[in-house]
Amino acid sequence: MTNLPSTPRSLLRIAPGLPAPRVAVITGSYGAGHNSAAREIARTLTDAGCEVDTHDVVALLPWRLGPLLRAVYYWQLRHQPASWDTTLRLLEPDRLLHGVVTALLAAAAKPVVEATRGCDLVITTHPFGAQAIGHARSTSQLSITAITYLTDASVHALWVHPGVDLNLAIHEIAAHEAAAYGGETMVVRPVVPPRVIRTPSAEIEDPLATYQITGGRALVTGGSLGMGDLEWTARDIARTGIMTPIVLCGTDDRLRRRLDSLPGVVALGWRDDMPALLETSDCVVQNAGGFTSLEALASGIPIVTYRPLPGHGAANSINLERAGLIPWARTPEDLAVLLTAASTALRIDRLPAGAPDVLAALTGSEARLAAA
Repeated sequence: MTNLPSTPRSLLRIAPGLPAPRVAVITGSYGAGHNSAAREIARTLTDAGCEVDTHDVVALLPWRLGPLLRAVYYWQLRHQPASWDTTLRLLEPDRLLHGVVTALLAAAAKPVVEATRGCDLVITTHPFGAQAIGHARSTSQLSITAITYLTDASVHALWVHPGVDLNLAIHEIAAHEAAAYGGETMVVRPVVPPRVIRTPSAEIEDPLATYQITGGRALVTGGSLGMGDLEWTARDIARTGIMTPIVLCGTDDRLRRRLDSLPGVVALGWRDDMPALLETSDCVVQNAGGFTSLEALASGIPIVTYRPLPGHGAANSINLERAGLIPWARTPEDLAVLLTAASTALRIDRLPAGAPDVLAALTGSEARLAAA
């Protein structure tokens, strides 16, 4: 496709003797994945010598629209998850809802302009941010380069705005989906936290040592909110007898208390030691294709999709399987086969190879490749 650039181009100048570039990162606190990506982008750019300010589109949207949309989003995920398929169809560019939602999100254009004043570049990790910066850019309210970092493995219509200069996708399939919506797109290596590496000479401390777990460990994740059929996933894993399910319940304390009563299941609340949890687990079982999936791929731990969330979760799972990154266990029997394979799999970096990292994509430095 013509709007997939073949090489990085210079959008950000970082060099000795030049003033430190100022970059605004706009996240969206609708779950933790967008915040995690924003944090890693900010860390990468700060380490490279940029001055970075991070803003939340929830706070930038006027009329308390941000918290209202977040409340609706959470309610839908918890109580009507199957409606996400319909919602995504209604958000296609030729549908009325798309026009209504994008008009509401355009209201954040002026606050975005104020938040990015004096900056050289703005990059967002949330589709609401993409619509805000894209509208500001296309109406000449925003003069600096605007970038969208596509955190998801699949791309829906709100992710792409024609006013955005470049969309950074985490693999080729997502890049082509963004390009189909009219966005200029480049594939980059996904941003993830530095890995905690366990070596024979320096064993890391087991973060679950007090649980006295025997045998293999399957880390079960439903994102920061503990969404999806995590209880039935845990039950299905426990029935295989291959691994102990370690369920990340996120902020859902009711789910954690309920799973605490299940024999053979370890239920965890909110954790900030994910790299160590990944390094001491044997497999990750996920349902949304979110940020934890990318962390697992980078850590080399085998990862499986099971009982994905409707809508964006299923769409992400389809693309991750198509890309050859994460297999999808569609039945308990498939799950048992994949858990057995995971128990003896080698630890290798499973992220897409050969793409430039985010810094290389922004500076045009082809030397800074992920494989370097």
